[in-house]
Amino acid sequence: MNETKNQETEKSVPFYPDHVALEAKVALGFAIVLFIIGIIGLFYPVGLGDPADPLNTPAHVKPEWYFLSLYQLLKFIPKDIGALIPVIAVLLIAIWPFLDRKADKTTKARRVRLILTIIGLLTVIALTIWGEVS
Repeated sequence: MNETKNQETEKSVPFYPDHVALEAKVALGFAIVLFIIGIIGLFYPVGLGDPADPLNTPAHVKPEWYFLSLYQLLKFIPKDIGALIPVIAVLLIAIWPFLDRKADKTTKARRVRLILTIIGLLTVIALTIWGEVS
């Protein structure tokens, strides 16, 4: 038993001086590379074109596919309401299990929830497709 402890201590590397020094060297190297990239960027800036104008949005700008339904929704309703509807919907979905605690005794409530969910999903899918083609 004593021999295995001696063999393990001979093969092991202490954490404090060795590992900390290695991590410090890596951090220093990373800082030097970052500093060099910053200096190069300072003297040779990369311009992508004209500066952005928040009052002039180009016509070809579209969001990613997962925001297309919300983007299309904003075209039909005022922006204040259009920004609040998704937030209220997510909050309602999050707190619904705490509001509805009674057990379903009939299938009517389950059927109504299924129909409302299908209508909501079809609306989101339709708005997404419509936002893509418009």
